[in-house]
Amino acid sequence: MSSKENFKDKEIALIKGCLKGDRKSQRGLYDQFSGKFLSICLRYIKDPDLAQDVLVEGFMKIFQSLNTYRHEGSFEGWMKRIMVTQALLTLRKNKKLLMEVDWEGQDPIVSPNLIFGNIEAQELLKLVASLPVGYRTVFNLYAIEGYSHKEISELLGIAENTSKSQLSRARSLLQKQIAPSSFKIKSNGR
Repeated sequence: MSSKENFKDKEIALIKGCLKGDRKSQRGLYDQFSGKFLSICLRYIKDPDLAQDVLVEGFMKIFQSLNTYRHEGSFEGWMKRIMVTQALLTLRKNKKLLMEVDWEGQDPIVSPNLIFGNIEAQELLKLVASLPVGYRTVFNLYAIEGYSHKEISELLGIAENTSKSQLSRARSLLQKQIAPSSFKIKSNGR
């Protein structure tokens, strides 16, 4: 038996146990995915305590909705979608998700390949975390989670063009933050 099949068997056993209300299986599922899902929560919710609450609420929803999982596609992907939705609901509930469009302040687009090439992934994630809530949320959903602008507009209750403009502004702000350090790195290398 391959390790992939072994993993799938363990996953199915955890799901069956969770469906029966087995606390050991629930703990196993939580232990297996909580680290990865907390990272997702922290991408949307800056406050670590609130992100931890979102994680717990997300797992509660996963356990409550487990009977709706159809074993089609990735189980992790199914859970991830619930976790992202929970983070968005929390932002909405706390009225921190402000979607503003600033067309007049729009800067010309600089090629991301020229700027993002000299930055580490962790540095980029820190910069993304510093974005205003609306920009950060759309950037995460589009660039990291892989949602389309249409899906983002439905998830957030905004116009598709608002999603596009938020992404554009997020990229512009990131480019402004990265450009000075990018040029400093290049000049130090001479």
